[in-house]
Amino acid sequence: MSLIATRRRSKARFRAPSRSHRRSGRARGAEPVRGRRRRVLALAFAAVLTGGALLAAGGYGPFEEAVRQIVLPLKHEDIIRQQAEDKDLDPALIAAVIYEESRFEDRTSPAGARGIMQITPETARFIARKSGGSAFVLGDLATPQVNISYGSWYLRYMIHLYDGDETLAVAAYNAGETNVDRWVAAAGGIDDFDPETDIPFPETRDYVRDVADKRERYRERYERELGL
Repeated sequence: MSLIATRRRSKARFRAPSRSHRRSGRARGAEPVRGRRRRVLALAFAAVLTGGALLAAGGYGPFEEAVRQIVLPLKHEDIIRQQAEDKDLDPALIAAVIYEESRFEDRTSPAGARGIMQITPETARFIARKSGGSAFVLGDLATPQVNISYGSWYLRYMIHLYDGDETLAVAAYNAGETNVDRWVAAAGGIDDFDPETDIPFPETRDYVRDVADKRERYRERYERELGL
């Protein structure tokens, strides 16, 4: 036999499998992986359902508490309770405004609003003058105690300004009292004001709606923590 023929036979023995064999080989190896993925996804889905059910039932273990803090966080509840009592406010309302403003994270907005209740320097100075905060400096807004105290004072001030109408107070917290005064006048007065039709700013309409929704959710899910 010639050397060329021997080499041809040797190459034939080590020829790559056909395309159909490669496919079937991948399919055989991939099947257990798909099965594992399905099991992992099923377990994750079951965990989420269990966490949701426990949240609804009010039974909070470590995992469920972590889920609750991601979905609807709450921090500084002791300060919120204190300020709610001091300013005669619903603690769930304070928590809902904080959620909409900052998700309970200390931050400074492009407009200069600071802290978890997003108070601008101008508003903070106004509050300090009205509330007797003679030692106040802007850096104090980074302190949760001061920030929540000033934000709560401003909410109570707005509620008083609008004859106890909390919806208008929340709208003014977002858009400013100058805008709300104009909208109320255009609507014919506080009694005729409809936030769904008389607030021309989509952002403020959504803000008012979302604060009302989060307020109810905080009342339901954090009743003990907020002292309700």
